[in-house]
Amino acid sequence: MSRESSAIASSDGISLDARIYRPTTTTPEASEPPLAVVLVHPYSVLGGCQGLMKGIARGLAEAGFPAVTFDMRGVGRSTGRPSLTGSSEVADVVAVCKWVSKNLPGNRILLVGSSAGAPIAGSAVDHVDEVVGYVSIGYPFGLTASILFGRHHKAILQSPKPKLFVMGTRDGFTSVKQLESKLKSAAGRVEKHLIEGASHFQMEGPAFDAQMVDLISGFIESLS
Repeated sequence: MSRESSAIASSDGISLDARIYRPTTTTPEASEPPLAVVLVHPYSVLGGCQGLMKGIARGLAEAGFPAVTFDMRGVGRSTGRPSLTGSSEVADVVAVCKWVSKNLPGNRILLVGSSAGAPIAGSAVDHVDEVVGYVSIGYPFGLTASILFGRHHKAILQSPKPKLFVMGTRDGFTSVKQLESKLKSAAGRVEKHLIEGASHFQMEGPAFDAQMVDLISGFIESLS
């Protein structure tokens, strides 16, 4: 696995600081380049940054999948200012996905969003043709979180693209009942994976990185 940095321009002139994790080897029997994974970090306003996605990105690259993390606007070395609702950041996700489609081998992308990064990524899914699937880690569907992120729900729930929702059963922002209620109205192929006893912020921590890599890798294989 190797890592490199790149500055990616968003549509409105924002410069995004990105890290590209490349596999050192590819599967010999693979007939086409591996699907690339773009990871969207948790809420910028509460300290979310690409460093929180580093463990998952490294694990995916070691499993043979190129992975890209980036700081959304106003975070780290990325320019601009973060928005409260994540509306401006959707353009950042789209820009990174388009960069990946032009600069990495292959033409298929899986979008993965963690916490507030999940609704932001979900709003970008149908804006990039190369995105073939979506994984959310702790999507904040709950009533309080919906004040900020409710505007994003419709985009991912109505998308026909395959989606996997991963959540801890003790998530403080969304109950299992709320998640299941939302997913009843979702279009296309929808899967959920519940992690018994895990809280929202535990899921963002490194202790769950290996499990997230396994779940994401398995979902990628199901898309083949």
